[in-house]
Amino acid sequence: MKIPAALSKMSIFEMVLFIGFILYIVLPIRTPVFLAPYIDSIFGMVVLFCITISLFVYTNPVLGVLYILVAYEVMRRSSSNKGNTKAIIMEYTPSQATKDVSMHNMNPAIEKTVEEEVIEVRAPIGKSHPTEYIETSFKPVADKLMDGASMV
Repeated sequence: MKIPAALSKMSIFEMVLFIGFILYIVLPIRTPVFLAPYIDSIFGMVVLFCITISLFVYTNPVLGVLYILVAYEVMRRSSSNKGNTKAIIMEYTPSQATKDVSMHNMNPAIEKTVEEEVIEVRAPIGKSHPTEYIETSFKPVADKLMDGASMV
């Protein structure tokens, strides 16, 4: 069995880390309860980020890429230990009632403007005599339809 070139250049320490990372990803190993709050904090995320950068700089890049998956799993498993399935995220979404109150304050009731009041008083719409139709001898002429549909 041939070993890929990237793995054959690894030292013993790097091989042990590689196997440990693979086992951690594959097996359902839980994060210890006493470590979960530290890993799930900002400080823990910064430490995981620093470890990732150092693995990319000082070891084989395959370990760095694999550690990104390990760091994701560590954060996911440590957040589920606290009973919280999401990472720590501050939610600023207000309730619907709060949004309704703020929207009502931003959009007050519509009042009639001066123009609308003047038009209501002076416009003849609705106050004029009923329309009277006049009989004339005029008959409109329409051209023949050429493969068109009738509009009526």
